[in-house]
Amino acid sequence: MAKEKVTLTLDGDQLAELRRMVGARSLSAAVDSAVAAYLARLRHLAAVDEWLVELEREHGPVPQETLEWAAQLVERWDAGRSQRRARRAG
Repeated sequence: MAKEKVTLTLDGDQLAELRRMVGARSLSAAVDSAVAAYLARLRHLAAVDEWLVELEREHGPVPQETLEWAAQLVERWDAGRSQRRARRAG
């Protein structure tokens, strides 16, 4: 796969932490990997959006209480994920 050199503006604290964690020689690889993961997430979210549109077309709109229930599940999952990350970093 062809590589292209670019100029980026990144948060200084995050960049310093990344350099400490991966080393200067691995910085490009780490950013490239992060971009690949972000693109995969965006593709996944787009597929979920398409699926939800299809479900609404077939079954009608999702009831508000179901959306609230799903949002609570996601919030609990995200909070648990943050706690697990903090324990690993701790």
